[in-house]
Amino acid sequence: MASKDLDQIQLGSLQKPALLVVDMINGFTDPECPLGTHCPGVIAANCQLLAAFRQKSLPIFFTTVVYHNDQQARVFRAKVPALNVLKVDSHWVKVDSRLGRSVSEPLIEKQWASAFYQTDLDWQLKSLSVDSLIITGLTTSGCVRASAVDALQHNYQVVIAEEGVGDRNLQAHKANLFDLNAKYADVRSLTHVVASL
Repeated sequence: MASKDLDQIQLGSLQKPALLVVDMINGFTDPECPLGTHCPGVIAANCQLLAAFRQKSLPIFFTTVVYHNDQQARVFRAKVPALNVLKVDSHWVKVDSRLGRSVSEPLIEKQWASAFYQTDLDWQLKSLSVDSLIITGLTTSGCVRASAVDALQHNYQVVIAEEGVGDRNLQAHKANLFDLNAKYADVRSLTHVVASL
């Protein structure tokens, strides 16, 4: 579905939105990593949205995937062995420096796909009275989707900035955006999201 068609539908109430930047870490943005992909457009879109949130002093959260020991998410890691490069203090688990994350912007460490599963993200959002999430990041069919579905299940309105998400598989990317928009979130163009803030 094209962005112009999606934008015909009005966003719901975004009274207290936060931005959730999912796994925009070196391991996913650098094609040198077995998990990574070349995604300059996604990085540029995230930088634009981050600038808008920072200008308005709205909450921003980042996530990373990091494993502290061999027992964490062992079934997930057996399914996707490339995840084993995401170790503590590795270059791959650090947020891509092009996004300019500041220390005041929380970094949620996770071990599974969802930003909510076994993390304190929901508690942190509720402590700020956040009622809605703009979600961006990598990958559309994996951690972005899982985080969006879980956000809905925690009663947050979810908006996905279309240009701000990406996937190594273009067909999976498009299919998941279509499905997410149908069931779990509002998929909108970056321009529309920025204008709605």
